[in-house]
Amino acid sequence: MSEAMLTEIDHVAIAVKDLDAAVAYYEATFGATVAHRERIESDGVEEALLKVADSYIQLLTPTTETSPVAKYLEKKGEGIHHVGYRVDDCAAALQSVKDQGGQVIDQAPRPGSRGTTVAFVHPKGAFGTLIELVQE
Repeated sequence: MSEAMLTEIDHVAIAVKDLDAAVAYYEATFGATVAHRERIESDGVEEALLKVADSYIQLLTPTTETSPVAKYLEKKGEGIHHVGYRVDDCAAALQSVKDQGGQVIDQAPRPGSRGTTVAFVHPKGAFGTLIELVQE
């Protein structure tokens, strides 16, 4: 058995139609506050990160009709979109997925929000869950 590459859960991403309404719900219901908010033009999304211990709830909404999150909302509706796992080395973790015959969305790591390096693993090879590898 090789050494564990996943160091902790970075975030659980929830796709929403109205980001402000979702933020207001988490603030009013759970007293959560936005730790970071960012528009990621390359992915066609805007995110709000709510800190939960050392992890985040990432509320995501599309900024274009053609973004993957827009397509997800159209097909499946609001709800959990993906799980982000922290890794020490995104490139090594991504290569490990490829070496195990896993399907990947990103062939190489790329810039993510809040200065991270990220890569996505396709849900078809990961028991139906879209996985994001996150290196801080």
